[in-house]
Amino acid sequence: MPAAMTKRDFLRAIGSAAGVAATYHTMSSLGMLGPQTVHADALDLPPGSGHGTRVVILGAGISGMAAAYELSKAGYTCTILEATERAGGRNFTARGGDVVREIDSRQWVDFDREDHLYANMGPARIPYHHRLILGYCKEFGVELEVFMNDNRAALFHNADRFGGEAVEGRRVTTDLRGYISELLAKAVNRNALDEDLSADDKERVLDMLVGYGDLNPDYLYTGSNRGGYRGDRVSAGLERGEPNDPLDFSELLRSEFWEYKLHFGYFLNQNPTLFQPVGGMDAIAKAFETRVQRLIQYQSPVLEIRKTTAGANVVYRDLRRGTTESIDADYLICTIPAPVLTDIPNNFDPSVRSAIASVAFVPAVKIGFQARRRFWEDDLAIYGGISWTDQDITQIWYPATGYHRAKGVIMGAYIWEDRPGQGERFANMTPPERLRAAISEGENIHPGYAQEIESGVSRVWPKVPFQKGGWPESYQPPPELLAPDGAVYFAGDQITALPGWQEGAVLAAHTVANAIHQRSATT
Repeated sequence: MPAAMTKRDFLRAIGSAAGVAATYHTMSSLGMLGPQTVHADALDLPPGSGHGTRVVILGAGISGMAAAYELSKAGYTCTILEATERAGGRNFTARGGDVVREIDSRQWVDFDREDHLYANMGPARIPYHHRLILGYCKEFGVELEVFMNDNRAALFHNADRFGGEAVEGRRVTTDLRGYISELLAKAVNRNALDEDLSADDKERVLDMLVGYGDLNPDYLYTGSNRGGYRGDRVSAGLERGEPNDPLDFSELLRSEFWEYKLHFGYFLNQNPTLFQPVGGMDAIAKAFETRVQRLIQYQSPVLEIRKTTAGANVVYRDLRRGTTESIDADYLICTIPAPVLTDIPNNFDPSVRSAIASVAFVPAVKIGFQARRRFWEDDLAIYGGISWTDQDITQIWYPATGYHRAKGVIMGAYIWEDRPGQGERFANMTPPERLRAAISEGENIHPGYAQEIESGVSRVWPKVPFQKGGWPESYQPPPELLAPDGAVYFAGDQITALPGWQEGAVLAAHTVANAIHQRSATT
C-alpha cells in the first residue's frame, strides 16, 4: 500500500480486489452513500387522440405489441406484421411437445407435461426496478414469483484451480472477504491512510472490516463458519462443528471467480429482488398477445420497406396465402432486429443504413435439461441460483420453482460470449452435439451429471430465423436509430441502454408511441 492514498483511490483499490460488495460496505461505513432512484418516462396518449391514424408495426415481440396496445387504445389504427407463427419474439419458453426451429434444424422438446417443467430460452428474469414491464404484469394479472439469482450454496468452478473441483459459493465469498478485510485492516493499522482518513474514520473502517470479513481480535482472518463446516456440513447441528479451513488465497486470486462472477449479483440489473412469471416467461408475451391478437398478421415476413411522401410502405409475403402484399402507413414502427433488418431492401437514409449494419448482436446460447430427479436439491441443498464455470457453458441455472417436486428443468448452459468463440463453437454443432458437449462440461461441476439428465433442448439465437442473435453487444445504440427516418421509427431493446431486457423493449415502445402522438398532434 502507498504511504498516502485518497478516499477515491482507497475505494477503487477495494473494488478492484474484492468487488462491488466490499466497496458498498466501505462507502456505507464512511457515510458516503446517498439515495438512488430509477425513473421511466410516463406515457401520454389521451383516448381518441389517434383519430384513425394508421400505424404499421414490424414485429410482434414485446416492443411491437406494447406499442400496438397503447396506440390502439388511443384510437390509432394499428397493424402488426409478424414473420413467424407466434408472438413474443425472443420471449420464448420451451415446454414438452414444442418444436424449436432454427435455420438448419428442428428440435422436439421431450420434457414431461407438467406445469413446472419448462425452460425460458430467452429472457428469464425481471429486476425489481424495471417498473414498466412489472406494471404490465400487474395490469394484465400475470402472477409473479421470486427468481433466485445469487445462491451461496451454488458452485464456482475453475478447471485449473482447486484440483478442478467445484467450490461452494459460500466458501469463496466468505474467504475472499476475510482475506481482503485482513489486508485492508493491516493497511489501516500501519497508518498508510492517515493522510486521508480521520481517526474516527479509521476506527469505523476497522470495525466494519471485523464484521465484514469475520476477523479475529488481532484483525486476522483464520476462517469462518460463514463458509460452512468440515465434512460437507452446512449447519452446526447438535455439536458446534469445525469451520472449513480457508481456501488458499493464492488459488482464489488465480481463479476467475473475482473478475465479475462474485459480484455479478451487485450489478444493478442483477441485484434482488428479481422476478419471473409463474409457469414461464411467455406468460407476459401471451398476455400482450391476448390484447392485440386481432391486430397481428402472422407468417408475414417483410420483403421491402420504403419511405413515401405520405408516410411509409411495406411489401411483405403472406405465407398463409402464398401471396405478396403491400400496406401503406402514416407511421411505421420497426422492431426488426438489426442483423435481420440490414438485409431487407429499403430507402432509408445512408447514415441510418450504416447505423443498422453497425449493430452487432451477441451470439447467445441456452441449453435446458430435464433431470430425472432434483439432484441439486437432494444432494447439495441448492434451491435456485446459478453455478459458474470457466468452461464454455459458463453457467448452470437451478429452477426457482417446483421445489421438492420429483423432476426439474435446469439451464445447463447460458453462453453470451464471455470469451471469443464460445457461441460460435456451439452454433456450429448439431443440436445433439450441443447437448452432449454441455453434459460433458456439466460433469466437471456435478459428477454423475450425465446419469441425471433425461432430455434437453438448445436455442442458438444466431440461428433463429428472423432474430439472428441474442441482443445488441453495445449498451449505447447508434444515435441515428433514436430519431425517425421520415415516418419510420425504430424500436425494440436494440435502441435503448437496456439491450436484452424486456424493460428496454417496453421503454422503446413508449418512447416511440409518445413521439408519434406528438408529431401527429401537430400535423
